[in-house]
Amino acid sequence: MFDTLIIGGGAAGMSCALVLGSAKDKACAQNKSIGIVLHQKTSHLQTALFNNVLGLTPGTTGASILESGQAQLSSLYPHVQQIEHEKVLELSKSNGVFTITTNKNEYQSKLVVIAVGYTNLMTIKGLESYIEPHPRAAIEKDRIWLKNTDHLIEDNLYVAGSLAGWRSQFAIASGSGAHVATDILTLWNDGKHMKVHDKIEGI
Repeated sequence: MFDTLIIGGGAAGMSCALVLGSAKDKACAQNKSIGIVLHQKTSHLQTALFNNVLGLTPGTTGASILESGQAQLSSLYPHVQQIEHEKVLELSKSNGVFTITTNKNEYQSKLVVIAVGYTNLMTIKGLESYIEPHPRAAIEKDRIWLKNTDHLIEDNLYVAGSLAGWRSQFAIASGSGAHVATDILTLWNDGKHMKVHDKIEGI
């Protein structure tokens, strides 16, 4: 049983996992079970090239970020379980608990974050009723979003990144994932707003 399971290992999903993982020493987040299903094969980052992102060296590729992000998560926050080489096929909910079925396994989680791409090829059974045309993409591109209010689809079910209705920019998708993570931390913290900042010691 996960406390939070993130579906998707692109900019939004990985950012969400990193922020949740970084809260491991906070009382409300201690002993929380966090996982991420690393959907990366179809991520738009696979073909991305970044010259206009603050903090990234011009010429950085999206493929290198996928690789380094996974290593960063493993190195800094190994308690976040990375589930590789599995594709989520179905999401269902019973008695307040989500069941996530992949092509290989079945998982249960109290909270779920959907952070996969926003193309109409997204085929996770159980989400059909939330799919609508994307409000911030060209109609001819046939993009979709999962209808939500401030990233929340329904109780304990979140969406992050372009699939949440945001434009497809790396910084926006990353920020959306971090936003969802801080919302989850706030929920765990009994509604008291929470964020996680690292600081240089002695300053």
